[in-house]
Amino acid sequence: MHRLLKSQIPNSKPQKNPESQNSNLRFSEMNGFTLVELLVVLAVIGVLAALLLPALGRAKESGKATACLSNLRQCGIALQLYIQDNNNKLPRMRDKSPTTLTNELPAPDQVLASQLGNTNVLKCPSDKWDFKDPLLLPLASATFFDQTGSSYGWNSLVNGQDAEHLEVIGMKVEPHGMPLLFDKWKFHSARGESRAMNFLYADGHIKNLLAIPGTIPP
Repeated sequence: MHRLLKSQIPNSKPQKNPESQNSNLRFSEMNGFTLVELLVVLAVIGVLAALLLPALGRAKESGKATACLSNLRQCGIALQLYIQDNNNKLPRMRDKSPTTLTNELPAPDQVLASQLGNTNVLKCPSDKWDFKDPLLLPLASATFFDQTGSSYGWNSLVNGQDAEHLEVIGMKVEPHGMPLLFDKWKFHSARGESRAMNFLYADGHIKNLLAIPGTIPP
C-alpha cells in the first residue's frame, strides 16, 4: 500500500522541455555580438567622436573668446578713466619685450594698474606662449600674461595723443578705426582665421577683425 501511494505521487521536480531548451539557446545566440559586429560598433563610435570633438573644442573656445572680449571691454573702461584724468591724452606705454627684461617705457599692467583694479583683467583665458624663444621667466607659466604682464598688446603709435584726434604717420584716423589693445597672438584660432584675434578700438568698441584705418564708416 505504501509503495502504491508513493508511486501515485507525482514527481515535484519539473521536467526539462527539450524544445524550450533549444529555443532559449537559439535566443541567446541571436542576442550575442560577433567580433566583427563589435569592431563595427567601435568604428562608428570613433567616427562620431572625431566629428564631435572639434565642435566641442570650438564651443569651449567660443566661451573663452567671449571672456576675452569682456576683459578687453574692461580695459577700455580703464583707458577712458585714465584719459579723463590726463587731459584727454592717451597713456605713454610699451609692451614688455618677450626676449629681454629691459623696457624703455612702462607696460600696460603698470600704467593702468589703478584704473584696472585687478591686473588679471589683462589675461586672456586662451593665452598660450607661442614663441620658439626660451621663456623670459623660466619659473613662470608659459603664457604671455605671466611672461610679459599682459595677454594684450598696446599700439604704441598713439602714445600721448589726444584721444579724439589721432594720427598715424601724419594721417588722421578716426577713433573707431584705430585699435589700441589686441591679442598678442592668435589665441582664438580654433574659431577660424578671421576670428582668431580680438581688438579694442579707441572709441571703445570691440571687434574680431583688424580694420584698416579709415575703412570703417562713422
